Amino acid sequence: MSNRQPLGQAFRNVIVANVSSSLGDGIAKVAAPLLAARLTDDPLLVSGIAAVAMLPWLIFSIPAGILLDRIDRRRAMTLANGVRTLLAVLLLTLFATDQLTIWWLYGVVFAYGAFETVYDGALRAVLPSIAAKQDLPRANSRVEAGEIVVERFLSGPLTSALFAVSVVVPLGINVLTYAVAAVMAVFLPLAAAGSHRTDPSGEPHVAWYRQFTDGFRYLMGNPMLRTLWLISVAIGLCFSAATATMVLYVLNRLGLPEAWYGALILTGAVGSLGAAAIADRLKERFRAGPVMAVAQTLALAALVLMGAVPVLGVVAFGYFLSAGGTTAWNILVMSLRQAAIPSRLLGRVHGTWRTLLWGTMPLGSLLGGLLGRIDLRAPFLIAGGIATLVALVSFRFLSRLPNPEELKDADGPAT
Repeated sequence: MSNRQPLGQAFRNVIVANVSSSLGDGIAKVAAPLLAARLTDDPLLVSGIAAVAMLPWLIFSIPAGILLDRIDRRRAMTLANGVRTLLAVLLLTLFATDQLTIWWLYGVVFAYGAFETVYDGALRAVLPSIAAKQDLPRANSRVEAGEIVVERFLSGPLTSALFAVSVVVPLGINVLTYAVAAVMAVFLPLAAAGSHRTDPSGEPHVAWYRQFTDGFRYLMGNPMLRTLWLISVAIGLCFSAATATMVLYVLNRLGLPEAWYGALILTGAVGSLGAAAIADRLKERFRAGPVMAVAQTLALAALVLMGAVPVLGVVAFGYFLSAGGTTAWNILVMSLRQAAIPSRLLGRVHGTWRTLLWGTMPLGSLLGGLLGRIDLRAPFLIAGGIATLVALVSFRFLSRLPNPEELKDADGPAT
């Protein structure tokens, strides 16, 4: 049995700041596709919202990573949420003045995503500085649990219900949540921010424009991370294609009222929260690798189930399984990365990872939209089926992955 120690005040401060920001994210994620569905009934244009939301990860992930390895990450979190506050004000103003179009919505969603690359990278990069390797799955589980509670349990049903009454109310709340999160980030302790003044390796200072390939070189030089990265990209592409038109599938094909869309999202939240609660315990009992392999396969097979049986109860159950498996996977893969990557490179490697993984998701969303034009079940059956096949082929590799604490000191001298 491991000797569990409290994660400390610095970690609690990070959790509080992230919960506030996550509330804004949850409102935005539910409101954007619902707004799109009001502005157009074209499956391709609706799926474009998911594509545009992910596109910034292709463009800005590496620049954001370089920035986060050079500045105080606390300030980066404040800057990102401050700008997103202004974007929320813009979206509210456009809607209130009847000037909102699908193209304006695309622009705001894209800008949201651009600053999310900064915020998310800063959040993930501070955790290894305040939690030991063996505590990373527990810390990431709590971060995930906090995000799930506010993004899906609170903001999802609340946003969709208020949306049916008055769109202005959830959009106005969105402004306040990002503003509060920006202020709260200012009060995070300096110890929880990135240290850009020292270099543990003793490496000479390198100009920022020469650091674009640092993350790629590190990933390609680490066999475990390289293989895990490529598997993640292939599955992420298919996953985004499978779920891109889910809002149309449940509203138009299954006849779910708009006001109840958040309740469907809630089933996924229940699965995710349950997975976040037990991911660390499963890792302690069965090891990280086997848990990751099973969770990934279950999450993707559930997508096929959602398309194969177009019954609302079955779709809700499939979404529950898929969300739970995905959350367990995310917690453990993030913990492995944080343990394997040197602190001085966390921002750049994290950015490189997300560039290819999240950067290809817009392509997946567009492919899902094209499949949805044929039949709204097709994205789940075709893309979900391919993803499940990838998971089965990679099952043996995943099941042999180590626990985070078994990896050698990532902050040792470069070799």
